[in-house]
Amino acid sequence: MEDNKLNISDLLETHRREREQLAWEGSFRDYFELVLQNPNISKLSHARVCDMVLASGLEKINEGSRDEIIRYNFFSDELYGIEGPIAKIVEYFKSAGQRLEVRKRIMLLMGPVGGGKSTIVTMLKRGLEKYTRTDNGAVYAIKDCPMHEEPLHLIPPELRPEIEKHYGLYIEGELCPQCRYNLEHVYHGRHEDVLVHRIIFSEKERIGIGTFAPSDPKSQDLTELTGSIDLSTIGEIGVESDPRAYRFDGELNIANRGLMEFIEMLKVDEKFLYSLLTLSQEQSIKTGRFAMIYADETILSHTNENEYAAFVANRKSEALQDRIIMIRVPYNLKVSQEERIYDKLLNQSEVLRNIHIAPNTLKVAAMFAVMTRLEEPRKANIDIVKKMKLYDGEDVEGFKSKDVRELQKETVREGMDGISPRYIINRLSGALVRDNITCINPYDALLAIKDGFEQHSGISAEQRERYMNLVSVARREYDQIAKNEIQRAFVYSFEEMAKGLCDNYLDNVEAYCNKEKIKDPITEDEIEPDEKLMRSIEEQIGVSENAKNTFRQEILIRISTYARKGKAFEYRSHERLKEAIEKKIFSDVKDLVKITTSAKTPDSDQLRRINEVIDRLVTQHGYCTVCANELLSYVGSLMAR
Repeated sequence: MEDNKLNISDLLETHRREREQLAWEGSFRDYFELVLQNPNISKLSHARVCDMVLASGLEKINEGSRDEIIRYNFFSDELYGIEGPIAKIVEYFKSAGQRLEVRKRIMLLMGPVGGGKSTIVTMLKRGLEKYTRTDNGAVYAIKDCPMHEEPLHLIPPELRPEIEKHYGLYIEGELCPQCRYNLEHVYHGRHEDVLVHRIIFSEKERIGIGTFAPSDPKSQDLTELTGSIDLSTIGEIGVESDPRAYRFDGELNIANRGLMEFIEMLKVDEKFLYSLLTLSQEQSIKTGRFAMIYADETILSHTNENEYAAFVANRKSEALQDRIIMIRVPYNLKVSQEERIYDKLLNQSEVLRNIHIAPNTLKVAAMFAVMTRLEEPRKANIDIVKKMKLYDGEDVEGFKSKDVRELQKETVREGMDGISPRYIINRLSGALVRDNITCINPYDALLAIKDGFEQHSGISAEQRERYMNLVSVARREYDQIAKNEIQRAFVYSFEEMAKGLCDNYLDNVEAYCNKEKIKDPITEDEIEPDEKLMRSIEEQIGVSENAKNTFRQEILIRISTYARKGKAFEYRSHERLKEAIEKKIFSDVKDLVKITTSAKTPDSDQLRRINEVIDRLVTQHGYCTVCANELLSYVGSLMAR
């Protein structure tokens, strides 16, 4: 116990020392020298947010292609599958950071519930709190200023052209009423003596980050945004226009230099929106009996589609509409990324310490959720399952990357409807906390999702019918996955077998396409390519006799592409070849699997095989004994039909 007390004391002491190291105080003269050494100190709010995001780095996926995706590391640990909207957000900050006109716009994130809008804003707020603790993100303000304003405002407007000419410093904005009063009455007009200190943005301490949420219009007052008269001093001072008699502590005041979040902006009363109009276009706040007060802040808001549609339809809101940059934030449409969302949310809970989630459980739930968000394909040769796989980057026979772009172009509002991640997590959470549960599998997940439709108030009868059909589609996909899992477990050293079969196939294909012979590994005689072997693999995926030449040439081209990039080609490198290799191996053990899994009273040999399969599922594929046995029974029932 004593050691624990010492440890926590040391930890707290270290924390205090770190805070002390961040503290800095000096005169305006000292601050000006800091700015000359590092002009970035005086950057404006949009540039600060932009630098913060870019400082974490980025990753380019499919670099150079038309399908290039930029993934910003700042968001990558929390947000999945919405790289497009995030790229637009960063693009906005890049432009605004260059002091282009877009910085005078309000950024509005619009999308369905649970799509990640509020998470984006929260990440930016938390990010600013951390960034202002770093050397690159250091922010300095006039001491005792309620709006934590930029110290360069102390330079009179008449001197600023000369300052910019000699030092290249751009200065924007004017002193707030409180600082003007202090300059004259506390510092007696000596600008260089005004005290400056370093500040750390904090939403809790109301420094640099403001948040406004709408409530009852009858009770909510504009002073929440712009501050109010200080009743404790007005009796002594007697004049409301004296800055000492006013509290500049509204959310717009304290968000100066940083970020202002307007929760559900379109639900607030019009009088609040007028303040936003002035702030966005004029970068000024109208407070009480004072002249316009300069404010430099990023304004972010988020809303749902219905609220936005009503807002756009209101002719009275045209002025505000013109000052909004709306960015759609739809649901994620990639199964692999949806899995990551569920995994992240579930791992935040302690329940997973005692309950096992079987492999493919989250994947099957994600498949259902994504399909609810997709629009039905218009082309006859593609169904919603193929579309789902194409969107997730899987190879689908007869389709290429350009087909994905065409599918996306023909959609109207894809991703704006469907089941939210919250619903899936709610249903999975319900399944996880049932009595005597030690493991849940994909079938349990689909059953929990299905049972929840009756309780979901936001689902119409028509939607419920569609969702029920999609549960069946997801179930069929799982049936195939389950069979493959068992077949793979039945094949001892599957990976080695697949690699050997693939290498043999590729040797024969290369010789066939180049009109060469291959060397027999035993006799070393030169023989013709093994047509029977090649066809036995190609027929697994329906490659006809007439199409075999095209397929084999396609394989060689893929091998050449990988070689140019310095990457090793393996059987997984071509989706259709992977499918063919697996089906070829599985076909050789299909009868064995069917007999073994379907046996109601397995003999000793079958029982030995079953135990071996369960052992492989547990040791190599992430199953526990409970879900491994359930999988075996499930596949047995499928094969017995």
